[in-house]
Order: sequence, then structure tokens, then C-alpha cells
Amino acid sequence: MPFDSTGKISFDHIYTAPDPRPYYGTLRRVDYQIPQLAKPYFTKLIEEYQAERGNPQPTVLDVGCSYGVNAALLRCETSLDELYAQYTEPGVGDLDREALLDRDRRLVRTHSIPDGARFFGLDASGPALAYARSAGFLDNTIRADFEQDDPDPAQQALLDQVDLVVSTGCVGYVTERTIDRIARGSRPWMAHFVLRMFSYEPVAERLAELGYETASVDEVFRQRRFASGEEQAHILDALAGAGVDPTGLESEGWLYAQLYVSRPVKGAAAGLASALSTVSTE
Repeated sequence: MPFDSTGKISFDHIYTAPDPRPYYGTLRRVDYQIPQLAKPYFTKLIEEYQAERGNPQPTVLDVGCSYGVNAALLRCETSLDELYAQYTEPGVGDLDREALLDRDRRLVRTHSIPDGARFFGLDASGPALAYARSAGFLDNTIRADFEQDDPDPAQQALLDQVDLVVSTGCVGYVTERTIDRIARGSRPWMAHFVLRMFSYEPVAERLAELGYETASVDEVFRQRRFASGEEQAHILDALAGAGVDPTGLESEGWLYAQLYVSRPVKGAAAGLASALSTVSTE
């Protein structure tokens, strides 16, 4: 498989299919697990926002949402392993797209958590967004490349509704330009899982210009296994160049991420990070 500009294996092909079967089938083989690990932290983030703001149904924007995996996990009583099975178990490959959508809509109808958040998705992949919206995982979608373009009026109207922004691996591919364009409207709270090979500092600095403060949760999170020894070598080189020690982490065969939270209130980010650090993943 080809490598992208960061040294990682390129999975671009799995984000443009008309349904998620290539996405889940490919990522299952490398034990992709960060959405499941992120779920209790994002749940706690939503609860903290609800309690502080008195808003029982905040709007969450997932940046780089692809087929809506984070929204599916947060909206439904399900797990990533169950989603993997949903799209890769025997016989699923024989279903047409509409039959697959019917299964997902049934999951949303029967397993949705009552009185939960609304979920918007931002991605550049039209097919992935269309599927996630049709399945009911996402309430609305924004197809855009905010690295290049400002939001148009319709996109800005959706961004102005956003209370919380989350992501699980897109920072590093999207930069402070995208995050700045998202934040300028409603000044949402943010929680981003960022691979250790990427620095969150440029994002934090840009957000600081908008009045945000940033803090990190003192833990690391497995994203996925390296797809090959060659990919691991590329990433270890990138980490060395960034001055990040991989000992006991990436050196053992896994990509790892850190969790950063940003809030537009003085002193609030540290408190939010402290609250998230109490999350139990058992």
C-alpha cells in the first residue's frame, strides 16, 4: 500500500466507497480502536457541557467524521466491535447498499440513547457523509475543505449551531486553519485525540487568539497497530524528528494519540481536562 506525506499508510480509498464495508473491513485488520477508547471521554464531555450550560441536547460536530463512527458509538448503545461485525460478518458482503442502510436505521431506532446530543459531521468525502446521514448516525453534514476555503453561508449557519467539537485522528491532516474556521462562529468546546507524531501547538496557538485555553489529559491512547514494519520505521523517524520518545509506545507496534481539550474561558480548559481524567474505561 502507498504511504502518505506523513509516513503513514494511505487509507484514502476506504473513505470514498458508497458504504462503510471497505472502511470497517480494512481498519479491523489493523485493530483500529481509538473511537471506542474516545467514547467515554466524549460522553463525559457532553455531560459536563449539559451540566454547566443547562443544555440537554447540545450539538456535537465530528471533524473528519467519515461514515459517522463516533456519532454511531455516542448515539447508540453499541460498541466498535459490534460495528465491525455489522459490516464484516458472513453474508454482509452480499447485501446491497439499501439493505445495509436498513440494518443501520434499525440500530438507530432500537438502540439510540434517549435525550442525547445532536451530531453533525464534517468531512471532504461526499459518499461517506451521505451514508452516515442516510443511516441516521448524523443529523446534518458539512462537506467542505476548510483548509482551503471559508465556510459558505449555509455551512456557517450549521457551524453557528455547534456547541462541542470532537475528532479522533484528523488533526495533523487538518490544521489550525480548519479549526480556526470552525471556532470563529459559536466558540464551541473542543476535544481532539491527536496522534503523537503531530503537534497540537499550532492549533492551540490559533485558538488562543480567539480567547481559548488548552490543556491535555495525562494519558495516551492506542489508535491502531502499524500496518507494516516499513510504516513503523517511517513513524519512528517522524517521532524522532519531532523530539518525541517512542519507547514503550510506538516502538512496541502501535500508533498512540493524546487528548487535548480547548475552551474559550480563562482557566476552564484545565478543569475540563481534570474532569475527563476521572473517566473510567472499564
